[in-house]
Amino acid sequence: MFLGVDGGGTKTALCVVAEDGRLAATVQAPSCYYLGRRDGVAMAARVLRDGVAEVCDHAGITPAQLGFGFFGLPAYGEVSADVPALDAAARAAVGHDRVACGNDMVAGWAGSLGALDGINVVSGTGSICYGERAGERVRVGGWGELFGDEGSGHWIGMRGLQVFSQMSDGRLAPGPLLDLVRARLDLAADLDLVAVTLLRWRRDRRRVAALSTVVADAADRGDQQARTILEDAAAELVSLVDTARRRLGFTDGEPVPVSYSGGVFSSPVVKDAFVRRLERSQVSWEFREPLYPPVVGAALYAARLAGTPLTPAALTRLHEHVAATGSDVPTGTGGAR
Repeated sequence: MFLGVDGGGTKTALCVVAEDGRLAATVQAPSCYYLGRRDGVAMAARVLRDGVAEVCDHAGITPAQLGFGFFGLPAYGEVSADVPALDAAARAAVGHDRVACGNDMVAGWAGSLGALDGINVVSGTGSICYGERAGERVRVGGWGELFGDEGSGHWIGMRGLQVFSQMSDGRLAPGPLLDLVRARLDLAADLDLVAVTLLRWRRDRRRVAALSTVVADAADRGDQQARTILEDAAAELVSLVDTARRRLGFTDGEPVPVSYSGGVFSSPVVKDAFVRRLERSQVSWEFREPLYPPVVGAALYAARLAGTPLTPAALTRLHEHVAATGSDVPTGTGGAR
């Protein structure tokens, strides 16, 4: 049995995958994103401990019966001093040393491409890109919402708020975005936006990122400013994958598998613009739809780290299980036994 953990800015997904490809169990736990919190790593440790106990219970096993586990954790490796404590939290959650931790970008890559060479870009609350080629590993982006995370939900939400303020002032012609933000935030007056974001939300990155869906809705209703934001987001994400391609040493004309993960790609405008930019490039991109969600990718990576990757037959069975349950994998359930 292999444990996969995919942490994120809004939730933590966990699953157990059997050696024969059965998706034994999946659960959803609270976010384990610890940066900026007073309890920090201690909070993450509690989330991981409780999540592992729950998913193993659904799978009908104890953590001691896990062959190996991979924890894809948000912000892992971005504060060097915290790495030993996060590693210890993962070991404590399972009660043994058959675990490894890495940034959650690895789970996204392993899920989308089946842990094979290529590049994956993640755009959810934040954004980041990760790729592997012939043993080389490259990370691009993921510098946080203050001065990075281009093309992410937070980046789109911030751009949307900027456009809202300019429409309200008259610096931009009003479009559907104006009334959609007013309704979403229940603003009695447009300037109440300041109190909502700074005082009520206290700049909560997840709440800002959630506004990306409002921007997408406005674009669907013909708001050109909103559409421009989404198309610019796609351009930023293509820049991430192209930088990863160059750093990994893909030669001219060599096929470059590329995939994606994260909620921002649920916007057809973003996804279509992303694909179009790849197609217009001189690079031999091989765009691929994600094979598995990141949490399943984490379990596949665990099997690989254990030296016992799933066989082709097991992968086929796993793919059938995931397809039967939906691409996001439902949470809080036991799989077929």
